[in-house]
Amino acid sequence: MAKFFPRVYLICLAGLGAVQAAGTVTPPNIILILADDLGYGELGCYGQQLIETPHIDALARRGIRFTQFYSGSPVCAPARCALLTGQHSGHAFVRGNDEWGARGPVWDFSAMLADPSLEGQRPLPDSIQTVAELLQEGGYRTALVGKWGLGAPGTEGTPNRQGFDFFYGYNCQRWAHTYFPPFLWRNDARELLPNTFLAPHTKLAGADSGQESDYQRFTGQAYAPEYMLNAALDFMEDAADEPFFLYFASPIPHAPLQAPARWVEHYRQKLGPEKPYSGNQSYFPNFTPRATYAAMISYLDEQVGAIVAKVRELGMEENTLILVTSDNGPTYNGGVDAPFFHSAEPFSSERGRTKGYVYEGGIRVPLIAAWPGTIPAQRTTDQQGYFPDFLPTIAALAGLPVPSSVDGINLSPVLRGRRKLLSRDFLYWEFPEYDGQQAIRLGRWKGVRQHLQQGAFPWELYDLQTDPREQNNVAAKHPDIIYRLQEVARQEHCQPATPRFRMAALGDEVLE
Repeated sequence: MAKFFPRVYLICLAGLGAVQAAGTVTPPNIILILADDLGYGELGCYGQQLIETPHIDALARRGIRFTQFYSGSPVCAPARCALLTGQHSGHAFVRGNDEWGARGPVWDFSAMLADPSLEGQRPLPDSIQTVAELLQEGGYRTALVGKWGLGAPGTEGTPNRQGFDFFYGYNCQRWAHTYFPPFLWRNDARELLPNTFLAPHTKLAGADSGQESDYQRFTGQAYAPEYMLNAALDFMEDAADEPFFLYFASPIPHAPLQAPARWVEHYRQKLGPEKPYSGNQSYFPNFTPRATYAAMISYLDEQVGAIVAKVRELGMEENTLILVTSDNGPTYNGGVDAPFFHSAEPFSSERGRTKGYVYEGGIRVPLIAAWPGTIPAQRTTDQQGYFPDFLPTIAALAGLPVPSSVDGINLSPVLRGRRKLLSRDFLYWEFPEYDGQQAIRLGRWKGVRQHLQQGAFPWELYDLQTDPREQNNVAAKHPDIIYRLQEVARQEHCQPATPRFRMAALGDEVLE
């Protein structure tokens, strides 16, 4: 059951809410739309030439577009942890994707279907305050619609125990490997969908004849993103008389490639014939992978348009902040062809430089913020920022205190129209997966270390001002910058509580 709190009006100089006649500040509604694996270059307003995103592009024209914004991590769960807790990956509890395999056969979808306790990822502890809890305690109605990934059913890490009054969607990242699942979660209960169960990663039946009919079985009846959009719109209507926070964590365009037929047909006509994806590497097969991938992004854009239309219908446009971003860069698997779409442009779209890696293509993401009457229209900013900044920024907008554990900074002055960039000493990342990685941004400089699970590999150094694609390692020419990188790395890393996330090269105690 949803929890309700009294509406609180707080006066805060940093807040941007509408000022009422009595001198109080109305906290703004906040809608945070998080795409999944959407590349920096996959929106029209960021230079995309093939995929159509008119609704998001229109938001960018009505507000501000960030060109130097980053995720908190190059994969799903740790990025979402940074977004919700305000902690970077040197301090955060979740630093990688952890399927919590000690429970049993967590990749056996038949077993998971029978036993919900096998679903989900290692839970975020209740002791860590999320932005949803902060807002909930400040009088907001809160909702998560979409993909969670930070705590299995029945644990302290479920959305309803992490500050969300309402949850609808996928608790588990693995179940999000199908867009036609047998169920979605509504708060703490499964809600069945009219789909025939087909385990994610199922392959073609028999030899691939090259016929489209071979691929039809991978399309179901109930498309989960459509159900989730309807749940989000219903929540907005229900919460229209109170300040609300809607975290719309869409699973799109993460593989598998599945999209509404009308959009797929649109891109089949636009892109022409193509080679099918047989599914031999990962995820479901798909007869028209490029067309379907583009269709997914355009359908997500359509959903953003529906959310904007609902804001207008409810007459709350001038007191609603809408944010659109992505959890990391584009993927390389499941039939996704990032190089074809130049998905990470102007950065490399090749495997090894996108999702899963701390190079620019893996962590530089779009961020668009729109709020008529408060955020000046048609602006672009080079302000450096990343996911840990969301919590302090949203807290400032709502007039709420910021926890001392937060690593991010308050970007609300930039949203409000400040032209002078806010200063910051560094941006920090570490990632124990994909052989162990670390990255630090110091102004124009970007340091990267790879293969940390094999030892203390040296720093690579790139001048992003002249080398945004990170092609020329200039570490040998700048020992002073390398020294600064080492100092920040020592200062910002603390040993993870979860042994899975530890790296001996960073001084962690690693269990054999």
